[in-house]
Amino acid sequence: MKSIVCEKPWQLKMKEMDLPEVKPGEALVRVRRVGICGTDLHAFKGEQPYFTYPRILGHEISGEIAEVGKNSYGFKQGDPVAIIPYLECGNCIACRMGKTNCCTRLTLFGIQRDGGMSEYLAVPLDHLIKSETLNLDQLAMAECLSIGAHAVRRAQIEKGEFALIIGTGPIGMAVMQSAREAGAKVMAMDIVEERLQFCRDKLKVDYVIHGKKDPVKEIESITNGDYPTFVFDATGNAKSMERSFKLVAHGGRYVLVSLVQENITFFDPDFHRRELTLLSSRNATRQDMEHIVCSLEAGKMNGTSFITHRASLDQVIDQFESWLKPETGVIKAVIEL
Repeated sequence: MKSIVCEKPWQLKMKEMDLPEVKPGEALVRVRRVGICGTDLHAFKGEQPYFTYPRILGHEISGEIAEVGKNSYGFKQGDPVAIIPYLECGNCIACRMGKTNCCTRLTLFGIQRDGGMSEYLAVPLDHLIKSETLNLDQLAMAECLSIGAHAVRRAQIEKGEFALIIGTGPIGMAVMQSAREAGAKVMAMDIVEERLQFCRDKLKVDYVIHGKKDPVKEIESITNGDYPTFVFDATGNAKSMERSFKLVAHGGRYVLVSLVQENITFFDPDFHRRELTLLSSRNATRQDMEHIVCSLEAGKMNGTSFITHRASLDQVIDQFESWLKPETGVIKAVIEL
């Protein structure tokens, strides 16, 4: 089978590899779509924590079951499936609490083990979700959208509250969709005008705020001086993450969806004065992905509007580096197999 391997930073190589061994309790999945995430781009640049080379990238994956034995899940050959890429141990303290997304021995397809930029993948049956109605693009986007769903579930958003999402990449857009579904009044903030317009037109957010046009004054105006009770940072920028502490309402919650390899600091008296709740949000759980699949099936979310670029497996090496460049207009690139 064909696979694309990231051998070291800035180097992708097409390789012919053996089909993966399918163990009991697994299915062989023919990969059909792979969404390119910021994680993949950071790994390509050599900036991704928890990562070793060489590695086959890709964890936003949909496909069709190519081979499966008798099973209690009802899976059969040809079923379209989304893959839950987080492989937990099931025994550690996090897993025992149901927080499989932060398992102490967590491995991810495309990060600690080879991922979806390959024609076939062996996947545990309990990490597959099928749908009778969703297409392969929608199934591939389920993982990305579930990151937003998990962050919103962590925040415990109240209907009618203001939620500010800073950063309009795919993860930020995923948070926006889940926040809107939860009944929040959604505010999107970025410094890229085209992205803000996209959020207004396609995602139907309630407000867009340009980060370079006195955002504090605009936020105060929108919220009547109260500030948003929920703020999510999806920028991947440490300075933005630090500045945004000042944008959370008294008694509010600040959720860091971004991950950076830097220290994050804040002024403690201000943090205590407002009794803020600071949360991190990592990955997602099966519950989150199942929720997203149900929401997509019910038409409550737009699962594919942010797909802007496509490539076949044979085109990836030539096109991958261009997906790092904002001037190409890329929001989400998808590999079609």
